[in-house]
Amino acid sequence: MALHDLQPNAGARKSRKRLGRGPGSGLGKTSGKGHKGQRSRSGGKVAVGFEGGQMPLYRRLPKRGFKNPCAKHFAIVSLEQLNRFDEGTEVDAELLVKAGIVKKTMDGIKVLGSGELEKKLVVKAAKFSKSAREAIEAKGGQAEVV
Repeated sequence: MALHDLQPNAGARKSRKRLGRGPGSGLGKTSGKGHKGQRSRSGGKVAVGFEGGQMPLYRRLPKRGFKNPCAKHFAIVSLEQLNRFDEGTEVDAELLVKAGIVKKTMDGIKVLGSGELEKKLVVKAAKFSKSAREAIEAKGGQAEVV
């Protein structure tokens, strides 16, 4: 094989559309643009969402909602999920991510009291629900706010 033998794969390269080359081509005279109107003229593009001067849909509909830029989003962990760790383990955000309980920590971890805790653990998180804190301390563990 030599350099002059190289060719692109069949169908890999498409020939350009030759406009205005007679009626037999199917793209003669108006070159596929039809007769008159904005879209037949040069530079005749219509903006996305333009409805011919009618008030566009995105302006007819009311604005709704509010996204608080200061809101904090916590990764949620239930007490039941903490049972997979051994007795006396120090559970923190890094360990929860490694164990696959939480995908990412976001603004911190919040432990909720759903389910039942069966082991004594030291849990370090940004927030605890009241029931979660009581359940952890009832088993002799510690709930530390980080």
